Amino acid sequence: MEYQNSSSSDKMELKTQKDLIAVIGLGCRFPGAENPAAFWKLLKDGINAITEIPEDRWDKEHFFSKETEPGKMNSRNGGFIKDIAYFDSNFFNISPTEADSMDPQQRLLLEIAYETLEDAGQQSKNLQGKKVGVFVGISSIDYAHTYLRNPEQFDIYALSGSTFSAAANRLSYTFDFKGPSMAIDTACSSSLVAIHLACQSIQNGEAEMALAGGVNLLISPLVSISFSQAQATSPDGQCKAFDASANGIVRGEGVGLVFLKPLSKAIEDGDPIYAVIRGSSILQDGLTNGLLAPNPAGQKATLQAAYESSCVLPEQVAYIETHGTGTLLGDPVEAKALGEVVGKNRNGSPCKIGSVKTNF
Repeated sequence: MEYQNSSSSDKMELKTQKDLIAVIGLGCRFPGAENPAAFWKLLKDGINAITEIPEDRWDKEHFFSKETEPGKMNSRNGGFIKDIAYFDSNFFNISPTEADSMDPQQRLLLEIAYETLEDAGQQSKNLQGKKVGVFVGISSIDYAHTYLRNPEQFDIYALSGSTFSAAANRLSYTFDFKGPSMAIDTACSSSLVAIHLACQSIQNGEAEMALAGGVNLLISPLVSISFSQAQATSPDGQCKAFDASANGIVRGEGVGLVFLKPLSKAIEDGDPIYAVIRGSSILQDGLTNGLLAPNPAGQKATLQAAYESSCVLPEQVAYIETHGTGTLLGDPVEAKALGEVVGKNRNGSPCKIGSVKTNF
């Protein structure tokens, strides 16, 4: 590729001609971690946040079977956050009646969006009417599966409380943001694609700033049953990414958001800067051995495009946070693609890889 013939300093200078994107705010709620500081501590201390399925979700014994059996799953474990039923609707000027019809994913997004803006040092009233974009990765329809099966429950708020578009649009509505507002469902990559699109929106002038991230809750057993029937879930309920004993995924939940701003503007305004996004890429595998089968060539092409977009040589990278699902098929394919792209021309300098999936 063209950038491989350029020196590191040339590429850095080339990239600074564009406006890089700064991460100036963080908000999250993950299993075992109520906020970013707790999340960092969880990772540093190597805490395993996997637990048995809580009683307020579904009857774990009723749906459990060690053998592959219709309507059953082979695990009682998962990564769960607490108190998803609790929500201060008055704080967000939402009536209790409407709140009752809202997918808890929407409630979590509102709470964490507020915390993310606060972490970024932004007063929401000062952002009203501005071109702030909202990009939300969301793919779980558990709420509709569980709570909206009875037509009598479809009140005036049921539709706005359960659709993906409303999950993003409610943030824009609540905070009076005028930038693009959309929900993105690309399965496992939804929140990363949301950040990719948010950066593009800022760079092309559609948005001045953006909230981006994703949310997922495990409310219904149905999706877990489907994964189990496909023999994709770990029977011992533990995710072991890139380990010889890896035997499947463990489903987890949570919400994470970042607040993005052009780097030059963030520096000018004296904003806190956690990280800088230099570039990104998205591609599709196309035709493979199966709809869910990974494609080594596709992963390699996506990595190469991402580094070209970032004007960063792959051999400069010291750490990669991977997909790392802990599956016998997915992990080797990902590791091979990384090795072919990032593992070359390193002159003995290691590149470490990891996956926070093993924690929750």
